[in-house]
Amino acid sequence: MTNTMYSTTVDFGSLDEIRDAALAVLPADVADFLEGGAGTESTLRRNRSAFERYAILPEPMSGVGDPSIATEILGIGIDLPVLTAPFGGDALFHPDGHRAVATAAADAGTVDIVPEAGSFSYTQVRKDAPRAARIAQLHPFTHAARVADLIADAGYDAICVTVDCPMGGFRTRNMRNRFSPDLLAFSGNVVVADGPGEAGDGPRVAEVMGQLMGSGESAWSWGDLAAAARDFQLPWIAKGILTPTAAHRALAAGASALVVSNHGGRQVDPAPASLDVLPAIRAAVGPDVPVLVDSGIRTGADVFVALALGADAVIIGRAAIYGLAAAGQAGVHRVLTLIAEELRVLMTLSGVATVADITADRLMEVRS
Repeated sequence: MTNTMYSTTVDFGSLDEIRDAALAVLPADVADFLEGGAGTESTLRRNRSAFERYAILPEPMSGVGDPSIATEILGIGIDLPVLTAPFGGDALFHPDGHRAVATAAADAGTVDIVPEAGSFSYTQVRKDAPRAARIAQLHPFTHAARVADLIADAGYDAICVTVDCPMGGFRTRNMRNRFSPDLLAFSGNVVVADGPGEAGDGPRVAEVMGQLMGSGESAWSWGDLAAAARDFQLPWIAKGILTPTAAHRALAAGASALVVSNHGGRQVDPAPASLDVLPAIRAAVGPDVPVLVDSGIRTGADVFVALALGADAVIIGRAAIYGLAAAGQAGVHRVLTLIAEELRVLMTLSGVATVADITADRLMEVRS
């Protein structure tokens, strides 16, 4: 049952308003868990400042009045080029967690990437929102093959492998707060007792959380991932790519798509902004490899800039969580609606009829 302390009424006019509502309802340590990054948080700040270096060039009298923002990723058609991220511990932000996120994504015509370390199982989320729960995330640890089978058996179309998190980053806000959340919030796909639970043959809690919060001794190599992925029943996406070298290694290991990502500034600090390395990675892999990007995306303008610099679609994490915490499913849907509406307006004003037409010549790099 949804806790009545969470609003289900939506009357938000901007993402800032949604963020304010979210932070007002969240406990201080959970808000820091959401907002914080690694180290001194320079990567976190850089993710936003990277977008501010670009201006969108208007195109007066273009004749474009009803642009299409539909596209597809790995053969999955979506009504807007924005997916929701596989953030774990989702019930910390709202009791409905990714069940609400996925339902909102379905209503918006897009995809929710369902997390391994989420509060609800792959099966639960897909049952609630089969049109949106199409991609599921896993970590490349020793249990990856078992989890990949769980994903396939649950009816998903693709796997998203988070390759940049052999252990959690040096997250100073969490350390300052002595943040120690209930691990059940991260245990939707793990076995929580001695015998198998809903996760069936899935890993034990210690296998996942012990790795993420431990010292990373069992971190995999690309060779390890390639060997495990040969048994995957589904195509897989490598999430956490920041260099052309890593992009080539992921493709050589069998990845069908890439996510350019610095994990929202939560892993390496200082690290480059995802947006700053996107053009080089697109150039390195060519036009035919699906490339997504995350980290720092808040608005329709951000989506426009990312697409212009080489992304096929974007993934939103914190923005989706703001909506979730502020008003559950309705809040997430409002975030997606605001981004979609702004993107359509900007496409009309810049004379772009489809997302495929959003190219770098629509931008100008500016100095503040």
